[in-house]
Amino acid sequence: MKLLLLIVGFSLLLVICWPLALVALVLLPVVWLLLLPFRIVWMVIEAMLAFIRTLLFLPARLLGYKRT
Repeated sequence: MKLLLLIVGFSLLLVICWPLALVALVLLPVVWLLLLPFRIVWMVIEAMLAFIRTLLFLPARLLGYKRT
């Protein structure tokens, strides 16, 4: 659904203002590459928090607690 909305939005932008659509088409990969390190850092932070949560709940799991 997101892809369909993106295609329709780009098509409308192409019809209404084609230079802006071409600039967006060129700058989108550049912006994606600039944001890639932040995504990687976010994944590392999520993994560390999951690891810490697992360590904190380890004693309860060893004592027999199970999630429902």
